[in-house]
Amino acid sequence: MTKKIVSSDLLVTEFIKGIEEVKGENISILDLREIENTVCDYFIICEGGSNTQVSAISGSIQKNVSKSLKDKPWHVEGESNAEWILLDYVNVVVHVFQKQVREFYNLEGLWGDAKITNIQSTY
Repeated sequence: MTKKIVSSDLLVTEFIKGIEEVKGENISILDLREIENTVCDYFIICEGGSNTQVSAISGSIQKNVSKSLKDKPWHVEGESNAEWILLDYVNVVVHVFQKQVREFYNLEGLWGDAKITNIQSTY
């Protein structure tokens, strides 16, 4: 089965909406397109205050993308403990963290060559 590829820009827009609908915080977009040998175009990183909120953010993203773009993740990891949920949509990967886990793994630091855009929450 082949996966339909949805525009990265459309995905990013829907991801941000899904995150904001359940008050996800500290949203960052890492643009990886100018870095050689990357696995995708973008990482979207955000955080929730508890495993319940991390799960809610993940669910909101998936529901939003399914409803508006008729797409679903190719792969999902981390839903059982909800400290770090990874949603892989092939050309865009979303990382939903609890704050302390995000700080520990520091993906923004690991991908320091990426162009990083921070999204200001509207709430």
